[in-house]
Amino acid sequence: MEKWITVVIILLFSIGLTGCQNHTVEETPIASAEMPQPKKTYSYTFEREPDDVTLIDPNTSEIIHTITPHEQGYGLDNETYRKEIENLAKKLARGTLKEPGYDQRMILDRLDEQGGVIKGSPLILLNEKELVDRIMAASAVGGKVELPITVTESGYDSADLPHLNEIVIASYTTYFKANPNRSKNIELSAAAINNTIVGSGDHFSFNTVVGAREESTGYKPAPEIIQGELVMGIGGGVCQTSSTLFNALDQISLKILERHHHSREIGYVPKGKDATVSYGGLDFRFQNTADAPLLIKAIYGSGVLTIELRTAKKYKDHFTQFDLK
Repeated sequence: MEKWITVVIILLFSIGLTGCQNHTVEETPIASAEMPQPKKTYSYTFEREPDDVTLIDPNTSEIIHTITPHEQGYGLDNETYRKEIENLAKKLARGTLKEPGYDQRMILDRLDEQGGVIKGSPLILLNEKELVDRIMAASAVGGKVELPITVTESGYDSADLPHLNEIVIASYTTYFKANPNRSKNIELSAAAINNTIVGSGDHFSFNTVVGAREESTGYKPAPEIIQGELVMGIGGGVCQTSSTLFNALDQISLKILERHHHSREIGYVPKGKDATVSYGGLDFRFQNTADAPLLIKAIYGSGVLTIELRTAKKYKDHFTQFDLK
């Protein structure tokens, strides 16, 4: 009898300890010749950790980044985790010093001398907020997340191209002294924006259209304003082109996205009507908010620059014109 009591106590103690384990346990109680015991199995369910989240490029279907939510704090500190995801989305969209991002400014189409189209490239934007929301939703279970990329083509109908030269909706002229180097810089930058097609909704960036002002691209050293002082710099005089363009645009109701003043007054446009630029820095940008396309014409002459904004006759009333007199 005492032997049986001892076996029961040992069995109960063993079962009590086993119930504290966090995994599946197979237990064989102490057997006796008088009473053989069956094998008992105790099962425990673990909480499943989230799977990886893979980011997919919609253009190539390739994996461009893998996120491990459970290792990055998801479920423990979601606020910090979300901030990490927001930083990742920002890098993917805007790029870093070493790698470009998905966001790309629109390079507008242009007309060549024969009226043919020189194709540019569309506006490309990665929606950062939507990407963050998608990743957060997927972090609980894992899976694939496609990057939410929007591609916007230029907003004009090719059938309108032969007619965009028909009427002038705005024009502005500035004058300059015949300094050979400065004149050359104005000529080059004017040629770069000439015949640019700005469709409805399109964004125009002076720096994107004109490009780098470097000796390798033909630009010359000429006086330019830096922190209120006249200094020599490659491309000096280009701001006359951007300022002339602004004053033409200022006559119609388009949206100015970015414009900067010089650090001292200049003589070729009225006070406060300038638009200084520097490649890789200050830019002059606008958006065509009219529901019709326009064409930029830059007419360069000896000591004179005229910027005209043209469109088809049928679109004349689509642009609100201001009387500057």
